[in-house]
Amino acid sequence: MMKKIKIVFLLLMSGLLVQAQQPLSLTDAISKALENNYDIILAKGDQQIAGIRNNWGTAGRYPYINLSASDNNSLAIQEGDNSVSNRFSGGASLSWTIFDGFSVKISIARLDELENLSKNNTATMVEGTIQSIILAYYDVLLQQEKLVTYEEVMNLSNDRYEREKQRKEYGSAVTYEVLQAQNAYLEDRASYLLQEVAYKNAKRNLAYLMADKENVDYELSDKFEPALEDYLLADLQSQMVENNKSLQTQYVNLRLLDNQISSAKSAYSPYLDFSGGVTGTSTRLKPGEQDASWSKNATLYGNFTLGWNLFSGGNRKRAVQIAEIDRDLGDVQLADMQHDLTNRLANLYEFYEVRKELLVLAKENLAAARLNMQISREKFESGAINSFNYRDVQQIYLNAAQGELQAIYYFIDAQTSLLRLAGVIVQQYE
Repeated sequence: MMKKIKIVFLLLMSGLLVQAQQPLSLTDAISKALENNYDIILAKGDQQIAGIRNNWGTAGRYPYINLSASDNNSLAIQEGDNSVSNRFSGGASLSWTIFDGFSVKISIARLDELENLSKNNTATMVEGTIQSIILAYYDVLLQQEKLVTYEEVMNLSNDRYEREKQRKEYGSAVTYEVLQAQNAYLEDRASYLLQEVAYKNAKRNLAYLMADKENVDYELSDKFEPALEDYLLADLQSQMVENNKSLQTQYVNLRLLDNQISSAKSAYSPYLDFSGGVTGTSTRLKPGEQDASWSKNATLYGNFTLGWNLFSGGNRKRAVQIAEIDRDLGDVQLADMQHDLTNRLANLYEFYEVRKELLVLAKENLAAARLNMQISREKFESGAINSFNYRDVQQIYLNAAQGELQAIYYFIDAQTSLLRLAGVIVQQYE
């Protein structure tokens, strides 16, 4: 009875494990990452902060209004005659910089650009996350396919090992041949176990990028196949100039440097401040045994202050000169970035084309190795070749299979890098 209960329990558990596996496409993985990835959440938070700061109040357009109230009490002790004094006061004041060399307009323009900079940072993080998810997703498939290959070779070695043991029982094989087959099997078994760990690590890495704390054992639904595309270098260069996030960020930085020049020049302008308000007091005085008396007064005031700094030791001039030099250096950085990105795009494009050719070669190599493996297995079983030759063929097949899988992954890596540099990876996997 107990044995039946254990069997039922194991069946239930296996059913739960099967149900726990959820299908996961590459598109779903990207969506989960864009929604839950830690770095993207932090970047979006910074963008929200920049949006809140981008306000006319932060720039200094509006006045400041303050309210105040106070209560002062005193007791004067004199010989034979004590007096009590209570003084209540309150007021409201307003201070406003009416003009300060267009600094408000300059400040709001700067806040706009800082918000744009934060948006670009978020977009850059999104692009990087998409690329990381693509590579992590296909890395899981890569490690899974490698595990299948190792298992196939391990099973072949196990079959050979079992065959040699049977041959020894019938007297047609010696201990040396059995040990050789056993060593080959154990070596393949060890490789399989190590690959199993690599496969689990790849799944954990994918779950981390999706911020999946439960580490659900997903069943990846996309196939481990490359999407062979033909690109034109000229088209990619045009897309890069228009969409590359590094270039867009540098454009924002240049506008911030222009803003810095305007801010430095605004220091030459006069400023006009206004301050006004109202204060009121109410005083109660009670000397000794006499009746209390009250006195009240109110004061209204409004003042304008016009100021103009005519000379500050040349600090304003130096500030403008430094800002203009920074702007010129920004142009140099932009030219350097454009040149560097153009070179990198050309290099990646050539690398992509080479990876495409290497992928074709790897597939042809695998087909030849697989056919050689089938023929060699038949020859080994018939005794036409020895175990050394058969083992060599096994290794050739394993290397060819691993090489073909690695060629697929390298091609996908080159393709995603090319699309990201051109600034179209979001559109490609949107």
